[in-house]
Amino acid sequence: MELINALPEDCLSSILCFTSPQDACRSSKVSPEFQSAADSDAVWENFLPSDYRRIVAESVPALQFSSKKELYRMLCDSVLVDGGRKRFKLEKQSGMKCYELSARDLSITWSSESMYWAWTPLPESRFSEVAVLRTMSWLEIQGKIKTQMLTPNTKYGAYLVLKLSDRAFGLDLMPSEVSVQVGNKEEIQNTAYLRRQRNSHVELMERLMFGHRTEALKSMVAGGGGEGRLPAEREDGWLEIEIGDFFTGEETEEVKMGLKEVKGHHLKAGLIVHGIEIRPKH
Repeated sequence: MELINALPEDCLSSILCFTSPQDACRSSKVSPEFQSAADSDAVWENFLPSDYRRIVAESVPALQFSSKKELYRMLCDSVLVDGGRKRFKLEKQSGMKCYELSARDLSITWSSESMYWAWTPLPESRFSEVAVLRTMSWLEIQGKIKTQMLTPNTKYGAYLVLKLSDRAFGLDLMPSEVSVQVGNKEEIQNTAYLRRQRNSHVELMERLMFGHRTEALKSMVAGGGGEGRLPAEREDGWLEIEIGDFFTGEETEEVKMGLKEVKGHHLKAGLIVHGIEIRPKH
């Protein structure tokens, strides 16, 4: 250990650059020499994404930091970028990149029509506003992201982040189609329900009235014969539905992620769209 501590700080920093953020934090407790090297900008710049300067320049509000280690911690807490339309975050242990596209950054059919959708702020939202489905039969949501914005050679999952209002209805009669497509590759499709079925009086009446029609229509949905994915509760109080996963290679490609329910032709209401989150899938 004495021999290691005798190494110049820049030499220790070079060694720590080949470790992980977690290892660098642990090594800072070994000795004062290690702490100085482990906290250096040379080490933590190595852990920051290659495009961190662009992210800092786009941050809203502008980030203020005194060291690269402090910047890393800020990015792990997440920051708004692109005029507040996206949320960027680093995984704390791995340094892999995550994004959430806000509802405003998504393509939501007829979302500009106040008869069908409302845009409103929510205290629990990380964005300035969310999209609330008023009443309509056609539901189609799509997000896009370039693979160059993400960590290369990594498996990612895409998740629709949502809530349901107290007066939500029509969201569990038909499965929605979810899909992911990378570049010109084949689209990967699956099904999902926006709401877990509950045996309330209203929902039982809906199934009695539309049950036979719904079962017939399910055969028209890609993968409609299966169980379908269901919303899962998140730590932040929102729900999420997995849209699908994809792999980022070295090339720059556009990833399209979407959810739609356009075959049931029944009215739906009460869906609150926060955004689509894209994060590494471990």
